[in-house]
Amino acid sequence: MLYKIIDLCAGIGGIRRGFELTGKVTNVLSAENDKYACMTYKHLYGENPTNDITTDKFKNIVNKIKYDILLAGFPCQSFSAVGKKEGFKDNIRGTIFFHIADILESTRPKAFLLENVEGLLNNNKGKTFQTILDTLINKLEYKLVGVTNNDKYNFIFNKNDIVLNAKNFGLPQNRPRVYIVGFDARLYGQDKLNNVLHKINFEKLPQKKNGDPIYSNLHNLLELGAPEEYYLSQGYFNTLKKHKTSQSEKGNGFGYVIVNSPDIENPISNTILATGGSGKERNLVYDPQERLYGKKVKNKVTHINNEGIRFMKPSEWAKLQGFIGYAFMKNGIETFSFSKAVSKTQQYKQLGNSVAIPLIEQLAIKIIETLDIMG
Repeated sequence: MLYKIIDLCAGIGGIRRGFELTGKVTNVLSAENDKYACMTYKHLYGENPTNDITTDKFKNIVNKIKYDILLAGFPCQSFSAVGKKEGFKDNIRGTIFFHIADILESTRPKAFLLENVEGLLNNNKGKTFQTILDTLINKLEYKLVGVTNNDKYNFIFNKNDIVLNAKNFGLPQNRPRVYIVGFDARLYGQDKLNNVLHKINFEKLPQKKNGDPIYSNLHNLLELGAPEEYYLSQGYFNTLKKHKTSQSEKGNGFGYVIVNSPDIENPISNTILATGGSGKERNLVYDPQERLYGKKVKNKVTHINNEGIRFMKPSEWAKLQGFIGYAFMKNGIETFSFSKAVSKTQQYKQLGNSVAIPLIEQLAIKIIETLDIMG
């Protein structure tokens, strides 16, 4: 059977695509409020996801739709290590979770998948995550994979059971993220769910992708010989060097990183970020082209650096998330692309804000296997 999914806080549809790769779902509703992400989503799926999940109008729409699985990569800015760490005090972003909880409560899907940054676990000394668990387990009565509670408020979980990393799912990117998987215990019953999850080895989240990696390391992913526009100017590179030196003298490890430096045998990238800036600077590439050294090009104050250092291209970021080379391949032909109306700045932002699709696919396989058995 085909399970119906709704795709909330959809971004450019990475979570949706991971589920679609199973061949066992159909999407019936999407919601995203970033206009540029909506452009890419429509370009990829032929659907306009422009909806605001915080409004009564949208919630009324959801209440009229029959569906099975709720998906949401709810905004991470409130919980990220690079954000303000305001958590639920952030009245705009932090409360998005509670709007999702409202939708879960009123529509009672059979299952859900929520995704967020690893920093969610430590936000407000762990109280934010405890509030989320209390809401999902006690108020809404969902069984969460990898989480148990001895009594009503004593939640027990091993971080490694709910935090998954893209680097273990065939992609050379160090990207730890929290994944919350829940099943409706009111519908199925706790005992039956526990028995099925034990039977199919889904008492914790899968820790790796089965089969060969998509890209074993960055050597198999990078597109060397990049256009000149991606190379750092000498002045900018010198500024990065000074910053890194000053941070090092203070005992900090901050600063730029050349991820495929020749002395690294098995290179992987650092996390790519929606913020773009630091995500780009901690993922610099050694791509020497002597013909470019010292060249003065448009939009660079100083000439191209003489060390062959450049930013990653958006297409390389797309590979790091599984968009290119995996999720949109059809009969051996690559079909992923951005609309020409979406700038490179937005491409970086959208990819950094998305998910590792092969990882999502593995979760989708287990979620669907569970639902198939539960009936």
